[in-house]
Amino acid sequence: MANDSKTRNYVSPLVERNASPEMAELFGPQKKFSTWRRLWLELAKAQKKLGLPIKQGQINQMARHLDDINFKKAAVYEKKFRHDVVAHIHTFANVAPKAAPIIHLGATSCFVGDNADLIIMRQALQMTAGKLAAVINLLGKFAKKHHDLPTLGYTHFQPAQLTTVGKRAAMWCYEFVLDLQEIEHRLETLLFRGVKGTTGTQASFLALFEGRQSKVKQLDKAVAAAFGFKKICAVTGQTYQRKIDTLVVNCLASVAQSAHKLCNDMRLLANLKEVEEPFEKSQVGSSAMAYKRNPMRSERVTALSRLVLSLTSSPQMTASEQWFERTLDDSANRRVVIPEAFLAVDGILQILVNVLDGLVVYPKVIAAHVEAELPFMATENILMAGVKAGGNRQELHEKIRLNSHAAAAQVKKFRKPNDLINRLRADIAFRKVNFEKVLNPKNYVGRAPQQVDEFIRGIVTPIRRKYRKELNRKVELNV
Repeated sequence: MANDSKTRNYVSPLVERNASPEMAELFGPQKKFSTWRRLWLELAKAQKKLGLPIKQGQINQMARHLDDINFKKAAVYEKKFRHDVVAHIHTFANVAPKAAPIIHLGATSCFVGDNADLIIMRQALQMTAGKLAAVINLLGKFAKKHHDLPTLGYTHFQPAQLTTVGKRAAMWCYEFVLDLQEIEHRLETLLFRGVKGTTGTQASFLALFEGRQSKVKQLDKAVAAAFGFKKICAVTGQTYQRKIDTLVVNCLASVAQSAHKLCNDMRLLANLKEVEEPFEKSQVGSSAMAYKRNPMRSERVTALSRLVLSLTSSPQMTASEQWFERTLDDSANRRVVIPEAFLAVDGILQILVNVLDGLVVYPKVIAAHVEAELPFMATENILMAGVKAGGNRQELHEKIRLNSHAAAAQVKKFRKPNDLINRLRADIAFRKVNFEKVLNPKNYVGRAPQQVDEFIRGIVTPIRRKYRKELNRKVELNV
């Protein structure tokens, strides 16, 4: 038997089966620790500019070794020191020995740990926003294509008034629009921890600058600006407020919520045989039942969505558990929750792009379902037409009531077609009613087509313009 760690050790399905390579890489070791090195570099550059005795040669040597990380050596150091930041300080110093005396000068572990997390979360939110825009674009196209195709609307999963296939898609789409707005808000307001020291007092940096508070404040702003952050935490302990993690993960959970709703609807529509997700030529729906066409992609989305929704409790509990200026019971939890929330949502959006790019609609099945229920929905219009033709409202109402119950009994008890219209046509009281006009489904969809067109013009089109580089995505799913 092969002794291969890739086949013996657990590998996260979020990476192996669901998330995109670019999102997985964003939360990988290379990205994390090269970001640490960039933080150390920018700290040193700002300290030098503000007058500390740091030489350009030290800066240059650090800059040349931002990405060539010796992970084996780092692991040896971490085993020795039992501290990942100290291990990577030494690993960096090995390749930038001139800079060894000034790497991490005045800083605490959270200078690199927390700030790197915020940098990576910002990039992950930007990536998520782009993929959300791609989903919105595809739903907008689908809604436009079917904006006036009448379909049964459901309340309580019971037939209600008619809507259109496009209007339903616009409703799905709008949920994702609201999610995108929340993510954009989070990106706009995301804070940088900055240069704060061990308990957030900046005491070590005040000592380095011999009590000159203005230089400490300039240092804080300079490092934040180097990474493109407009706003810095006003005050912190050793860590940034863990409430920020809660706000970020809640945004992701909102995306998962929208996806769950959409894919539950898709699963119900697949059962009704009205709309289906793509089904490949050689795809197998069941190992036993060869005829089955299971909505497995939509089912995977709902499964991943539940994971993300469940993850929202951990950041809340972690934030509430922080003692005074910090405690370390956050670290192990955050290392799992934050990456998994992003990876799962990325997987969800990958699947949605794949599904929405190939949705199949069956208009004849939809029309048959409409035809089965429309006679009941049309009774008020039939009543009004009969009155206009000179009939007695009360008498016509009673005839419709009796015939409706009789027709319903034919459907429910004997599985026969709905014959209400034939019954009313045969009644002399309704002889002047234009049943063809009354039974046109498009007369019962209200402003649904216009609502779709207005929604696309006013909401979807601006998003398409803003994210035009993100829209033409093609996703090949991993099974």
